[in-house]
Amino acid sequence: MTSLVTGATGFVGSAVAKQLVNLGETVRVLVRPSSNRANLDNLPVEIFEGDLRDPKSLEKALQGCQSLFHVAADYRLWSRNPQEFYDNNVQGSKNILLAAAQTGVKRTVYTSSVAALGINPDHSPADENTPSSLETMIGHYKRSKFLAEEEVKKLIKSLGLDVVIVNPSTPIGPQDIKPTPTGKVITMAASGKIPAYVDTGLNVVHVDDVATGHLLAFEKGKTGERYILGGENLYLQEILEIVARITNRNPPKVQLPHYIVLPIAYLVQGWAYLTYGKEPMITIDSVRMAKKHMFFSSKKAEQELGYTHRSAQEAIADAIHWFQDHHYI
Repeated sequence: MTSLVTGATGFVGSAVAKQLVNLGETVRVLVRPSSNRANLDNLPVEIFEGDLRDPKSLEKALQGCQSLFHVAADYRLWSRNPQEFYDNNVQGSKNILLAAAQTGVKRTVYTSSVAALGINPDHSPADENTPSSLETMIGHYKRSKFLAEEEVKKLIKSLGLDVVIVNPSTPIGPQDIKPTPTGKVITMAASGKIPAYVDTGLNVVHVDDVATGHLLAFEKGKTGERYILGGENLYLQEILEIVARITNRNPPKVQLPHYIVLPIAYLVQGWAYLTYGKEPMITIDSVRMAKKHMFFSSKKAEQELGYTHRSAQEAIADAIHWFQDHHYI
């Protein structure tokens, strides 16, 4: 089987590509000319240069492929130009599924996110059926992922595409070269640069378990269904305590109210906008999202796909060791 993996230079995409290679599959990857290709080093894949916004480049990469793993996404919590989220995540997903239909791809796994799902206000774990709407999505990243998944569902119905949707939670682990927003938290905490925390929660999962979940979804998933690929639900305080134990540091003891952090986010984000700076560590949307506890259940994937996950402690330890080995810490 020949598979195309988008986003293979990134965190989750590279883990998916690696597992496909280990299974003996023929793997192609779609890479933008400007992408950092370090995650493809020593990986026997066929590289096709292209862009999700360029349909012709997608059709070229997909010719002769039987399967598609569309993992690529614009995963940031801030951009000076928010339209980029919609061009990459919404229109880009539509473009590649249309190209897959044109080239005769048999089955696709589309990587959505728990960002597109609803959250229970009582902090109980949400699942694939927890109600959600565009109005409840905080920030352009979450809105774009919600709209992208809606476009995918429309194409499944209108074109009869065989697409399985997976919703990873918060992946942590090796090969986070960018790093992701969560990876930045891990590196800063491991470097002793997080003196305080807010009351929030995340579902933490090892990136390799997410990758395995993609392959299980391809093998056993039902067309048009969504499957949460998650791990352990932890409060941010618990995550920082795990990081502190692994790195022999003292965990932060001060919990800050959200209303104190929000004005700081306005200042930092405003400065980044005015100075054309990099993505700020604290954004307005990240503080607003932190008011919610993003806890999820992977029960459906466990029952229908045979999905399993390792402990959050192992995921965080693997991430820290990789970051240390590659001088992020």
